Amino acid sequence: MAEGALAAPAQSYPLTFDVEYPEELSRWLIFVKGILVIPHLIVLYGLGLVASALTFIAFFGILFTKRYPRELFDFVVNINRWIANVTTYIFLMRDEYPPFSWDAGEYPVSYDVEYPEELSRWLIFVKWILAIPHIIVLAFLFTGAFLALFGAWFAILFTKRYPESLFNYMVGVLRWQLRVNAYTNLLRDEYPPFSLEA
Repeated sequence: MAEGALAAPAQSYPLTFDVEYPEELSRWLIFVKGILVIPHLIVLYGLGLVASALTFIAFFGILFTKRYPRELFDFVVNINRWIANVTTYIFLMRDEYPPFSWDAGEYPVSYDVEYPEELSRWLIFVKWILAIPHIIVLAFLFTGAFLALFGAWFAILFTKRYPESLFNYMVGVLRWQLRVNAYTNLLRDEYPPFSLEA
C-alpha cells in the first residue's frame, strides 16, 4: 500500500465536488422541488442497483488484478455525478432542473473522481469497517444539514437567497459524504479526510 493511503490531506483527495453559489433562488420552487424530482429518483434507484452490481464485479477485478475496470469505474462515477446533481436540487442549492444526464458540465455542480491506476487487494475487505468513524460523524453532520436546510427554506422564502454560510456547510457535508462513498464503494484507497473543505 502506498504511504499516506490511510491519511490523505483534504487538499489532495482525488475527488472533487463543488456547487456554484446562486445569487437568487425562486420562492415558489421550494414548495415543489420534492415532487418535481420524482422522475429522477425513479431512474436513479435503478441506476443505483446497477452501480451496486458493478461494485460487486469490481471487487473481484481489484482482488485479482489490483485494478478497478475502467469502464465500470467511469459508469459508477457518472451515476454518482447524476446523484450529486439531483441532491443539490433537492437541498434547494440550485433552481435549474437537473438534466437526465451524467455528463460533466451540464449542471452548475462539479463532481469527479480520479481513476486509480492500482488499488489495494486487502483494503477491499475492510473499508466498510474503517469508514465507521466517518459514518458516525456524518450522522451528526447530516442532522446539522437538515437544520440548515430548514433555515435555508425560510431564508429563500423571505429573501430569495440561500445564506452563504449554510450553503457552504451543505456543500462541505455533501463533499464529505461523497468522499466516504467513493472510499467504501472501492473507487479510491485513500482514507477520506475528516474535513468539509475542498
